Amino acid sequence: MTTHVLADTGVLTGRSLRHILRSPDTIITTAVTPVALMLLFVYVFGGAIDTGSGQSYVNYMLPGILLITIASGVAYTAYRLFLDMQGGIFERFASMPIARSSVLWAHVFTSLTANLLSVAVVLGVALAMGFRTGASPGAWLAVAGILVLFTLSLTWIAVIAGLSAKTVDGASAFSYPLIFLPFISSAFVPTGSMPGPVAWFAENQPVTSIVDTVRALFAGEPVGGDIWVALAWLLGILLIAYGVAIAKYRRKIR
Repeated sequence: MTTHVLADTGVLTGRSLRHILRSPDTIITTAVTPVALMLLFVYVFGGAIDTGSGQSYVNYMLPGILLITIASGVAYTAYRLFLDMQGGIFERFASMPIARSSVLWAHVFTSLTANLLSVAVVLGVALAMGFRTGASPGAWLAVAGILVLFTLSLTWIAVIAGLSAKTVDGASAFSYPLIFLPFISSAFVPTGSMPGPVAWFAENQPVTSIVDTVRALFAGEPVGGDIWVALAWLLGILLIAYGVAIAKYRRKIR
């Protein structure tokens, strides 16, 4: 049974990835906004921002830019899922001898692949702009793990949006708050520079602990308790979003 599910998921993931390969502008479009923000903040605002960290500004703000890249990319997952729902693809698959869960997992794995490619593009631009890191191989693996968890968490939220939306615009609009969230965190400026209520929100929302953890890993510094807070947020969001998405999917296809 497990082999059957894996085989079906692999075939359907290949189908979704072929759609992306036929229109690589998806990955390019996903990377354009984060790269534009990185250029704007580093070359226009960077000289006026004192982070107090002793790092170059591109090093300081890159973790937040990577999260924005992923938040931008998952909108396409909701969009593709919505189109499949509207086009009757799910009904066709339901009439075939394939595992029903493989249809959703194919979209999830496609999202993971596409978003990690976009992250690689943004990292390449950051290196060209002067980003440097002394992170060990273990730290790089930890960063990769956190970004994968972040992508999976947002992707399952995108699945909920894709299954619930009534229009194409509605399917992708859910990502706007997710893209905006890093701006009210420690991603671009220290939270101590913010007004009281804003600082409290910034310090207690998930993006700040994730950004601080990735920043410390890139800098080769101790991550402290931030990594446990980040993992608690990521795993909590992932489990809740997964549960809601599966329940909604079952109601759609029964």
